[in-house]
Amino acid sequence: MKVSIIDDWFDTLRELPCFEKLDGHDVTIWNDHVEDTAVLVERLQDTECLVLFRERTRITGELLDRLPNLELISQVSVYPHIDVDACTRNGVMLCSNMHANTPSYATAEHTWGLILAAMRQIPQQMASVKAGKWQSGVGKTLRGRTIGLYGYGRIARTVAEYANAFGMNVVWWSSESGRARALADGQRVAESRKAFFAGSDVVSVHVRLKPSTTGLVTLDDLRDMGTGSLFVNTSRAGLVEAGALLAALNEGKPGMAAVDVFDVEPLLDANDPLLAHPNLIATPHIGYVTEDNYNIQFSDIFDQVVAYHEGNPINVINAPQTL
Repeated sequence: MKVSIIDDWFDTLRELPCFEKLDGHDVTIWNDHVEDTAVLVERLQDTECLVLFRERTRITGELLDRLPNLELISQVSVYPHIDVDACTRNGVMLCSNMHANTPSYATAEHTWGLILAAMRQIPQQMASVKAGKWQSGVGKTLRGRTIGLYGYGRIARTVAEYANAFGMNVVWWSSESGRARALADGQRVAESRKAFFAGSDVVSVHVRLKPSTTGLVTLDDLRDMGTGSLFVNTSRAGLVEAGALLAALNEGKPGMAAVDVFDVEPLLDANDPLLAHPNLIATPHIGYVTEDNYNIQFSDIFDQVVAYHEGNPINVINAPQTL
């Protein structure tokens, strides 16, 4: 099959052990990011299988309508960036392993890295000592403080394990069903949504982005947080009401934020008011970006390509009208 892989920014995949699974296929790898549909059409005109790096590129109906040779899109996890109806209409099968029982340990670890960086002012202290100024301020100890985890999924539960190791108090908030599962597991659930935000020294959000969760965290929620508190988001920027995080930081509640996700990605404007905010610590959506995690994810992605080629597709999301 003619396989195209897009958005492999650092040409990582060909060095992974799992890449040998594509032996015998005609593979083209693109290392840049392109949003222009016309350019994507030109690049992918002969592609039979399109491999995606998560949600880096939106796969629209306009694009799919202009790729007559495309048969398969292979990726992992959720797919809000893909027009599934257009896939079906154009006879394109979408295969995506949802990893239902496997947390992204890389994302959980990165979440904890952001928490430590923010609470101990690590980026600021590094900049200060490198500038020959020695210490620049006083951070905060985690032990004994409360971390509020929004969402009772596999990543959040892994973050909770790390919180326990650091001696933090864990409190939960989630959907009604999520709260019920947490209570059934003997976990502490906040008395109310307001109490959750107001009583947490750190709030970290771990929810899948879908229409029903867009704007889930509101400006009022953030205003309920304390002036010395930290808001963390390694999930999706769209979970927070548009403009709310910047407005809340400007008001000083919460006092700090640490995020790995933005409304526009890649965000290349150094003067973006949220990115440039002095009370924001930011990373460029690298929560899941490790060699180890890539090898796990793309092993599954390439397995889907091989299975399709052999006539036994796996992890099928849609039912194309024509194949």
